[in-house]
Amino acid sequence: MTISQISYTDNQPMLLSQYQNEFIEAGCDEAGRGCLAGPVFAAAVIFPKDYYNPILNDSKKLSEKKRNELRPIIEKEALAFAVGIITPQEIDKINIHNASYKAMHLAIDALQVAPEFLIIDGNKFIPYQTLPHACIVKGDGKYLAIAAASILAKTYRDEYMDSIAGEFPQYEWKSNKGYPTIVHRKAVLAHGHTIHHRKTFRVTDPQLKLEL
Repeated sequence: MTISQISYTDNQPMLLSQYQNEFIEAGCDEAGRGCLAGPVFAAAVIFPKDYYNPILNDSKKLSEKKRNELRPIIEKEALAFAVGIITPQEIDKINIHNASYKAMHLAIDALQVAPEFLIIDGNKFIPYQTLPHACIVKGDGKYLAIAAASILAKTYRDEYMDSIAGEFPQYEWKSNKGYPTIVHRKAVLAHGHTIHHRKTFRVTDPQLKLEL
């Protein structure tokens, strides 16, 4: 089978893809796309052939404790992994969609094993060089490499947000990680933006009244 003949199905959840034995395949995912503050992080992961881990799943379906337990396991057992980061300032310049794809590209650039095929969480992707890829909606709940990438992206990003939370405690990044919670949006309206905020993101929601 050639790469051009590859198609992906949903009938084998949380496994390596059915083509992992034929191609060196990297799973990619991002974290922080919908946040008001902080960078967007992305990860790329390549697992050995026939790899299996029954605990791996979409990072959103796992507790913070379980994600943090899985991160060193992924890093130890993967053939290769890497993380890419795009700053809030660059997000404002190129928009969050392009920033998410660029973060994935940076992660792929940093892999110490060259992939032959990419599986991407979601329905869109900007091609990486000439490398073939497949976009898989909710792929982080279907394929191990994407699930692992989602966990790495999420844990590295959460760790970063925790590290800067003390600089601006009024935004409560320790708990909201930069996402647009009511507390976070009220803080932006009351105190303004910081150097960590994405200034092109809308703070208020016309369907939700914020009482200050």
